[in-house]
Amino acid sequence: MTASTATAAAPRTGAPSPDQPEGRRLRFGFWVAIVLVGLVLAVLTAVVQGAEGPDRRPLDPTSTTASGSAALVRVLEQRGTSVRVTDRADGIDGGTVFVDDSDGVLDPGVAERIARTADHVVLVGVYSTPFTSFGLDVTTATAPEGDDTVSTASCAIPAAASAARVSTAGYGYMVDDPDADRCAPSGSGDDRAWGLVRTATPGGDVTLVGTTSAFRNDTITTAGNAALALGLLGSDDRLTWYTPTVGAPDAAPTLGELAPPWVPSGLALLALVAVAAAVWRGRRLGPLVVERMPVVVRAAETTEGRARMYARTHDRTHALDTLRVAAVRRIGRLLGLPRSAHVDDVVRAAARATGIPHDRVGAVLVGGPTSDDRALVDGTRALDDLERAVRRSTSGDRPSTDHDRPGARP
Repeated sequence: MTASTATAAAPRTGAPSPDQPEGRRLRFGFWVAIVLVGLVLAVLTAVVQGAEGPDRRPLDPTSTTASGSAALVRVLEQRGTSVRVTDRADGIDGGTVFVDDSDGVLDPGVAERIARTADHVVLVGVYSTPFTSFGLDVTTATAPEGDDTVSTASCAIPAAASAARVSTAGYGYMVDDPDADRCAPSGSGDDRAWGLVRTATPGGDVTLVGTTSAFRNDTITTAGNAALALGLLGSDDRLTWYTPTVGAPDAAPTLGELAPPWVPSGLALLALVAVAAAVWRGRRLGPLVVERMPVVVRAAETTEGRARMYARTHDRTHALDTLRVAAVRRIGRLLGLPRSAHVDDVVRAAARATGIPHDRVGAVLVGGPTSDDRALVDGTRALDDLERAVRRSTSGDRPSTDHDRPGARP
């Protein structure tokens, strides 16, 4: 049942070899190549982006891309309107002011000042902070989908009425002010939203525009979009195109600006502490070291260890079951059965090969609970006798005494 197996001293897979330094150089060279490839890709990306110029935001008055508004600005200038593009609210006084607050960074105080000083304000935005400052009682609704157009011929806003029909692509607003003029509807019932909303301000009026496709280079010629854009922005001889940006003096403070001055230093210190703790307490995993140890490893060590464990726990049934499983595997191999053969197949084959009754072979290989040490010893002896009988039957020898019968007593 037990045997000693000598383990050869040949190096295992992953064991160090005489050319180990060369392997280290190859691994080091691989990572160096990865870093170099990353640097080359980063440089190429920077060069391509530099050649294409900086990214343009939608409705950029200087951009000729599809989402820009350079075409609208050029037409306004040809019609006699002076266009001043700025990201600062300083100097805004009278005339028409186009406020593009798509990023939601407009300071409420600046919005109130523009509402007091500008004759006409055209506002583009989806964030509610400046709405109240301009006297707009609206909330942003779901943006209309598709490239549909809607009639505005009967709208109270002159620019929309002259356009007759405009695109609905952009944003919609749900209006709670009964006195506000509204045009370009989308949806129905409680979901009804409006693409154009106008209300009075201390200095004049403000028109909230959700149909921003009227200002884009690629859609300004659709339906009456051009008439709407020119009517809203070209009513005066001067237009201020104001785009508040993050970091501008008159922009709303960011989260970083609102934080106390010591917060960045504190976060940096915490990061350094975390790195130091990781270096201090982290596991230092170096390369695996495999030593050549020409020793003899006994195959019975595992069996003896399990036997001691079962002896300590008095788990005789589990111990005998382990021996039964091993015996079934060996007997099946002796009888030429596949590894997937069921224990019943092994019992039948062993009974045919040895001439021992089927029930007796089954009791030896399957059996039941083991109540005491005597039953464990008898079961072990029966397994050994059965395996020896199968081995003799496969070699052509027949047992001559009852001592070779499994379960026989001396």
